Amino acid sequence: MELTDQNSPSLRKPIDLHLLFLNSGLIFNLLHLPVFMNQENLDLLRESLPYIQRFKGQTFVVKISGKVTEDKENLASLAEELALMHQVGIRVCVIHGGGKQLTELAKKLGVVQTVIEGRRVTDDDTLELAKMIFRGKINTEILAELRRRGIEAVGLSGIDGGVVSAVRRPPKDITDRATGETATIDFGHVGDIVEIKSRLINLLLENDYMPVISSLGADDDGKIYNINADTIAAEIAVGLKAEKLILLSDVNGIYLNADDERTKISRVTSAEAADLITGGQATGGMIPKLQSLVSLLDRGVHAAHIISGTTRNALLSEVFTDEGTGTMIVAS
Repeated sequence: MELTDQNSPSLRKPIDLHLLFLNSGLIFNLLHLPVFMNQENLDLLRESLPYIQRFKGQTFVVKISGKVTEDKENLASLAEELALMHQVGIRVCVIHGGGKQLTELAKKLGVVQTVIEGRRVTDDDTLELAKMIFRGKINTEILAELRRRGIEAVGLSGIDGGVVSAVRRPPKDITDRATGETATIDFGHVGDIVEIKSRLINLLLENDYMPVISSLGADDDGKIYNINADTIAAEIAVGLKAEKLILLSDVNGIYLNADDERTKISRVTSAEAADLITGGQATGGMIPKLQSLVSLLDRGVHAAHIISGTTRNALLSEVFTDEGTGTMIVAS
């Protein structure tokens, strides 16, 4: 296990990999253009070559949070990184949420929101807003930025093609940590996944399209559900037998101590992650995140990554350089 516990928090310095991969289909030609590129950039191109060769034809599932897509410049930069991965032959499937934008729209319209232990109670009005925000605004904006980069992306929700089959989440007993009181909570139109049908996604990937899927699903009666985007991304990654699941969020990895950047975990196996939990080093919200990723690896996905979605080049650095930028968890 490698921890970024070194003295210098700048161990993983930002690299402008956009410059290295522009017109990435000509990457081998770029190696022969020293007039236009300095030695450091050329070395980085060489460093990326084995990763490009290894991952060509492999499937990556990339999950984007609502916080990542709210800034237009950040979304444009991220779309360029996704386009570059696509251009070098990686089959990219994008999953996105939009909780932050949903909360903002609900506030503007006076629709009261209830969030319990990180899970949104989705009443009738909130579901209508979720359909507008997830499948409408955010999905369309991602597609537009990818089109700007010449990528033929296809916008979907989990409802399209029956990709995500779900059932309504049953009421659950939740204990208030502050008061110790327990109440039965009905989460409304929140779904639990029962099946992923990946045929449509595979059809798109095989024909060089990039699927962009919003976090909605439905049951066999056509009832629509709001589903956690991390959960959809994980289940689709398993269904596609993906090489990687990459979670883009507002944090750049997992920390043993959230207040100390030196304790960020750079690379860990699923067995070592389990030891962090049982040994008490993993605490609080880190525990369920590690548990879900370990379970994912046990089901066939080769690696899971948690990286910053708001840092330029973080995605490219994580995939195409030795150092990476976030936390990588690999199967034991």
